[in-house]
Amino acid sequence: MRAIRILSAALLTLGLAAAPAAADSSPSPEVSGDSGGPTRAGTSFRTATEVEQGQTATARASTGDYLYWSFPADAGQRPTVRATVKLPEGHAAETWQVDVYDGLRRRQACQYGAQTRTAGSGTASVELACVLRTVRAWSEPWADDPLPGTYYVRLTALKLSADDLGQPVDAELRVESKDMGGAAAVDGSLSEPLVPGIASRPEAEGDDDSPSAVLAGLEPEDGWTSGWWSDRWVWTAAGGALAALAGVFGYRLTRGPGRPRHVPPGA
Repeated sequence: MRAIRILSAALLTLGLAAAPAAADSSPSPEVSGDSGGPTRAGTSFRTATEVEQGQTATARASTGDYLYWSFPADAGQRPTVRATVKLPEGHAAETWQVDVYDGLRRRQACQYGAQTRTAGSGTASVELACVLRTVRAWSEPWADDPLPGTYYVRLTALKLSADDLGQPVDAELRVESKDMGGAAAVDGSLSEPLVPGIASRPEAEGDDDSPSAVLAGLEPEDGWTSGWWSDRWVWTAAGGALAALAGVFGYRLTRGPGRPRHVPPGA
């Protein structure tokens, strides 16, 4: 019975440790009324504007421009990219599309979401969404799986009339992620996340907008984990404790009451 009590105490401890891990699997909270997001967009991969997850990035542009943003995504996250374009009055039908690329500039497919939409004549705005696959800590070289690092978002119009080309538009971008927990964990990890070593960013001060070479400065709030820890370690340990406890109970149940007291040894 002492062994059963010890195993029960260990199982209770593992259950308490698993509670925070289970809480981490909930979707990230939304940041309402965030005014700290960037107010411009890049025009290429090298000039992509960095945006943190949970921020709302805005930009004024012209119809026909290519707008680029970048954001960090770590292992176990499933990012959702949402873009809204406010269109000018009196426009003709326009088709808009949002594309997402990983740190190797490979286009990533959307699990679901309206990645391409056509706004009818006179429509005030168009909303786009792309839910990516879960970012994996490691993958085979030949696979196209999302990996930890920087991701690029490109927003542009695919089909335009000649009269609408160059008309002013307002764009908004927001990226959020859901933590998928140990269900998405894999064995192995990257030695380094796929982030650009050198990015081009306009000078914050000065009379001109000449770009300067700087290190990419965005990373997840808690740093890059690269899959070294997940809550599946807790559940694996809890499963082992349960198996041991079941073995003890099974042994006590099947061994019988033993030799009766009135029967002498060897009888």
